[in-house]
Amino acid sequence: MRIDQLDVALRARSQWEAMELGTALVRRHAGAIWKPWVLLTLPVFALLNLLGWWLDNFWVSSFILWWLKPAFERIPLYVISRGAFGAEPTTGQTLRAQWNWGWRGVGAYLGWRRLSPARSLLMPVDLLEGGDASQRRGRRHALGGAAYGHAALLTWVCWHFEAMLQFAGVALIFMFVPVELLSESLRATWELIGQDTPAWAWIGFNLLAWLAMTMISPFYSGAGFGLYLNRRTQLEAWDVEIAFRRLRERVAGLAPMLVLLLAVFALPSLQARAQDSADTQNQGNHKDAAEALPESAGAAAITPQQLFGAAPADTAGFRQAAARAYEDPQLGAKRSVTRWVRKASDKKPDTDDSDKPDPGPILGAIAKFAALIGESILWILLGALLVALALTARWWLPWFRGDGRRSRDVQAPALQEALQLPEVLPPDILGSARRLWREGKPRHALALLYRASVEVLVERSNVVLPPGATEAQCLRASRKMPQEADRNLFARMVRFWQYAAYAGRLPSDEEFDALIKELHQQYGWPA
Repeated sequence: MRIDQLDVALRARSQWEAMELGTALVRRHAGAIWKPWVLLTLPVFALLNLLGWWLDNFWVSSFILWWLKPAFERIPLYVISRGAFGAEPTTGQTLRAQWNWGWRGVGAYLGWRRLSPARSLLMPVDLLEGGDASQRRGRRHALGGAAYGHAALLTWVCWHFEAMLQFAGVALIFMFVPVELLSESLRATWELIGQDTPAWAWIGFNLLAWLAMTMISPFYSGAGFGLYLNRRTQLEAWDVEIAFRRLRERVAGLAPMLVLLLAVFALPSLQARAQDSADTQNQGNHKDAAEALPESAGAAAITPQQLFGAAPADTAGFRQAAARAYEDPQLGAKRSVTRWVRKASDKKPDTDDSDKPDPGPILGAIAKFAALIGESILWILLGALLVALALTARWWLPWFRGDGRRSRDVQAPALQEALQLPEVLPPDILGSARRLWREGKPRHALALLYRASVEVLVERSNVVLPPGATEAQCLRASRKMPQEADRNLFARMVRFWQYAAYAGRLPSDEEFDALIKELHQQYGWPA
């Protein structure tokens, strides 16, 4: 693996950023991922549904398709593992690679590791790294240490996304059902699923599952690959290694120029050194000057002639300056650093009180007296606390015994008054409603008006309502009333009744009188 060829900005990221990096790689190589995915999984989907139709059990085909997801997830992992290094494979290369690439560890992920919550993080270890089983086991343990929880959360979130997509597909079908037929359609669908579901319904449900898996699984594998890259960057310092490799490349490009500069500046120095060696052999009196240097210089001491060449120089001043330089206390100086380290020992250090000053008899007596007073105050406080606890025992002691709970006030049951209406509507509907309103029974009055309005609805719209028809069904039936005024008045009556029956909002006396007047004018009821 050539990490210097990575096509991503490699750096130490948080686990959330690493998962976002993986999903960005999936979006970048979307065409190279989904084309082979569809070409490979769609025939498998068709064969499994033919098997379910032959066995008359489509649950088996749906379960097998779900169980084979780790084998299909090799496709996005193969693409992004090469696309991240700038070598995106073609559709044909990806399909041909599925026959012989990545089968070494897939058997375990189709077996005992199928339900592993960190499958997206650990699969790249088996498919992309070499080594035997023990080495891969150690690598999985090292890579999954700090990112196992994030990988498990990723699995949980992606599973919910797939489930919600399937439910959304089913709900999308019912969005095209008219509102009037929605309840009957839901009832028929429930009975169809529970009793004898046809093959086309099972195939449609399996198709929704395949579509959800096709949309979510590549992102699941990509996010796991991002976690894998981030863990290797943290453990193996890939970002530091890449920085050093780039630095080496830049230095290697400047190597010829550096060699030329060294040759230009080093040639005069070599010539001067050769001239100094010749002068040293001819003039032996300079040996005394070299021996006059401090002993710490040793055989590596440099003579003035070697330093200044053949030009005349003040050797006496140079020797004095060199001696002062060697006498500098900062040259070769040493320092001692003392650190306090806690000693792990159970033995208490012996205290020596011999160096402590004697406080004297007066100060010692004062200290003892102060300690006695403080101890006495503490004992007095403790006694007062015990007395207070004893006096209040009848309140706090039952709590320790378990029978000190406060008995809750038993609320009186809510009084419900049943609506008692006559079997046959009275001839004087409006008069009966006014009488009930004056007697303090407004809900009875509104219920009587609502029931009478339903009778008018049935008569004028020529419809038959089922027993126990709801307000919504009555409103839908009122659309067949020929006059718009009748429809508006019936909708207003239903609204008055619903506010009173379900929300407890009663109309005022003026609103009730206005409703009575409008019913009298429109429906022709006697006042």
